[in-house]
Amino acid sequence: MNVIYQSDDELKEDEVLELYRSVDWAAAEKPRELMLSLRNSPTLITVRVDGRLVGLGNAISDGYLVAYYSHLVVHPEFQSKGIGRALLERMMEPYKGFHQQSLTADGDATEFYKKLGFKRAGRTVPMWIYAGTDHD
Repeated sequence: MNVIYQSDDELKEDEVLELYRSVDWAAAEKPRELMLSLRNSPTLITVRVDGRLVGLGNAISDGYLVAYYSHLVVHPEFQSKGIGRALLERMMEPYKGFHQQSLTADGDATEFYKKLGFKRAGRTVPMWIYAGTDHD
């Protein structure tokens, strides 16, 4: 298995949509916006196995104090193989020493992020206005 982690300027919409649909993420319902958001992220890392897109992650940041890891997606066939961990670690590299690094974890993903050093942010409560249907 040839695993490649890279910044990917050649990301194709059809492969991204297949990946997001494999994990039932509603972002796949807005392909134009999804692709724009990924391509305009300061940090975008992809994972390819034998040329196939099997994971990706992106981060947005103010460049000085705060980084937010908005997406971390690994195809179900490739989960629990260390790909998500390696992907997040690569995404975090540019933001070492930042005052705040945050993300929103859902369901079972919470335990995964805890293993990588994330913890609940004090007494904060996640809040959002969300247009998707995958978190009812």
